[in-house]
Amino acid sequence: MMALTSIRMAVHHYVRRLLRPRRSDGERILLQRYVRLHGKPLDVSDPRTFTEKLFCRMLAWNRGHDPVFTRLSDKYAVRDYVRSRVGESLLVKLLWHGTDPRAIPFDVLPAEYVIKTNHACGQTILVEGRADRADIVDKLSVWLKANFYWAHREHQYYHIEPRVMVEEYLRNQDGSGPLNYKFWCFAGTPEVIHVSNYAHDMNSFFDARWNLLDLHYREGVDRPAMPKPINFEHMLSIASQLSAGFDFVRVDLYNLDGRICFGELTFTPMAGDLKLRPESWDLTLGDKWKMTSEAQTRKRTSEPYVGYA
Repeated sequence: MMALTSIRMAVHHYVRRLLRPRRSDGERILLQRYVRLHGKPLDVSDPRTFTEKLFCRMLAWNRGHDPVFTRLSDKYAVRDYVRSRVGESLLVKLLWHGTDPRAIPFDVLPAEYVIKTNHACGQTILVEGRADRADIVDKLSVWLKANFYWAHREHQYYHIEPRVMVEEYLRNQDGSGPLNYKFWCFAGTPEVIHVSNYAHDMNSFFDARWNLLDLHYREGVDRPAMPKPINFEHMLSIASQLSAGFDFVRVDLYNLDGRICFGELTFTPMAGDLKLRPESWDLTLGDKWKMTSEAQTRKRTSEPYVGYA
């Protein structure tokens, strides 16, 4: 009987291992995804374009990466980094945070607020007026149980401890929602700025002098020219300070009639699923990305890592 029980337990554990997603599959999946997207194998020995280097970063991080990238990809933990580099005023007001969505203090929250998770992308709930509490709790409960790494094999998300964040609702003075200014920064230098909105129906890119570029990665989406935001030079300075010490990172900022707010740091935009157009931009931005090892980055400047090692 004991022998039969041992066999059943062994079979049970074996089946569980077969069904469990394996992190070791990450490299294979990333290489296959690159081929599907670009129609050719990834040149891992001599990456030159931006997208090649982006996938090489994800491949390398699947083998192991500095934990600082996990902390800075954590939408809650990154607040300490922002506070230490550019000050408290850049942070969106945090109304509540915790690991149990049932503990959200709905009765004391303002009429409008934003609920999101810290460990993933696209998990945001906009509350305007009466909240459907049960639906919100159910949705958050599902989100908190999922490890976002398995979505696209972005290893910086693997070790983030999920939590809920409730933040102030950002609006311009005219009541409109804020635009998201995404600064693509290379070694502390903002090179291009992608402007998007909550609906993701615009795909305009500008250079650091606010000239509209022909660069884009969404076909059939408007790429309108627009006025340079108030305090744009200050936004450039903030993006530079937050990106210093990293060979590439995207710094997302909001600007509400001159009030600049931090959004997030993104080290693997779109999880690599983007095709830059015209194609020449892929090589142009790739030339700006001087890839370095994390050890070299730490040696060159340890300031961005204070408190995160």
